[in-house]
Amino acid sequence: MFELLDQQQRLSRRQFTLAVIAAWAVCLEFLDYFLIGFILTFVAGPWNLSFGQSSVILLSSGVGAIFGAIFFGRLADRIGRRRVFLMTILIFTAATAALALTPDSESYGWLYLTFFRVIIGFGAGGLYVVDLPLVQEYMPASKRGRVAGVVTASVPLGFLAGSLMVWLLADVIGWRGILVIAAVMGFLVLLLRLAIPESPRYLARNGDFEGARRSIAWALDRPVDEVPQGVGCVDETASARASFRDLIRYPRSFWTSVLANLGMQTGYYGLTLWTPTLLVIVVGISPTETGFFMIFVTLGALAGRFALSYLSEMIGRRLAGGLAGICAAVTIVVAGLIGDVTWMGMSAFFLIMVAVYFFGEGGFAIVGPYSAEVWPSKLRTTGMGFSYGIGGLGKIIGPLGLGLILGSSDLVKPEASEQNLLPGFSYFAAWYLLCAAMFLFVGFETRGKSIETLDDEIEKQRTRRRGASVR
Repeated sequence: MFELLDQQQRLSRRQFTLAVIAAWAVCLEFLDYFLIGFILTFVAGPWNLSFGQSSVILLSSGVGAIFGAIFFGRLADRIGRRRVFLMTILIFTAATAALALTPDSESYGWLYLTFFRVIIGFGAGGLYVVDLPLVQEYMPASKRGRVAGVVTASVPLGFLAGSLMVWLLADVIGWRGILVIAAVMGFLVLLLRLAIPESPRYLARNGDFEGARRSIAWALDRPVDEVPQGVGCVDETASARASFRDLIRYPRSFWTSVLANLGMQTGYYGLTLWTPTLLVIVVGISPTETGFFMIFVTLGALAGRFALSYLSEMIGRRLAGGLAGICAAVTIVVAGLIGDVTWMGMSAFFLIMVAVYFFGEGGFAIVGPYSAEVWPSKLRTTGMGFSYGIGGLGKIIGPLGLGLILGSSDLVKPEASEQNLLPGFSYFAAWYLLCAAMFLFVGFETRGKSIETLDDEIEKQRTRRRGASVR
């Protein structure tokens, strides 16, 4: 019965709607990452926050996301994608609404912010690792990478939406009002997702073939009678409960997804802390002008997400992922070398940074979907959640490594100068190259293959490895 999905030449209206709603949910997750920095500009002074307190608030969501990705990824393989997604968006939305009620207290206001930021990160981390696999399991094989990659393009849209909300509404409704709007948007996503049934692949894997038929019929907007019976088309032994220990039994899947995520997230999240400061130092603009320049950098990231998601269907995930990592590493080293050189009256550094974000953030359009595709169905969200969660350590070791290189105690917004651009940028380039190496030398191709075909190939890889080890 899954052939009906994989043989599609065009997405149905409902599949397209599912992808749009999924993108909206991911957009809200990263809108929150943007807004906390905005909130701090309002409370840091009145509350006399120290650098340490501000750092805890900023990093707390990332810590929560690590545990949320691992926990909810595992849970989604146990009780289903749909229920876990609804849990994560409910947690995320409720915690965002709670931030709007933050007490205006110098003594414990920052603790309140930190607590609910951890909760937000916990829900948001789970949202991402459940949302992408759910979308993938509804899509035809020929469009799975492209659609999932485009869904991730909503990440820079979240930053753009936050910029616009702050610009247009901050003086009117304040930071609390903006948080209320974000919570309402999350509640609307929750309502829309109530109408979307469980993943047909999850249902079939757990023996509910009739439920899988209904899900496929819903996705294709057809009567259930037009979907053939699927009993026996899926190996019911695949529904056996797996554990985290089972992840290492698939070494190519494990090392590719874990290290590709760690490399990409370390390079990118460390870089984002540099960019505004470096634009001031190298380009010579004022701090207030960085917002305008960052619009173009973010647009470069958005273009990269779209372009690389399409490229992954044209030349394959491995080659596209390797290309993204290598190009990110090369462009960031070039940016460290050129300094304040101008070209046609424009800062060459600024232009190169747009290219860095094109590849350095655009690569997530491949890394995220691929991290789900390389795992067998029984471990899909468990494996993706674990790899994304471990990769989230990059949000810490990126700025930590930078701080050690610069000898700076400020790991959230380190001081920088033109003289130490190259060693700092070389550090990030090394992480991007790690990501590229995983795609090119360890990973395996998933383009154009149905999920059932991938399950068979992944299990055969495991069997061959076990046989080789026995011999």
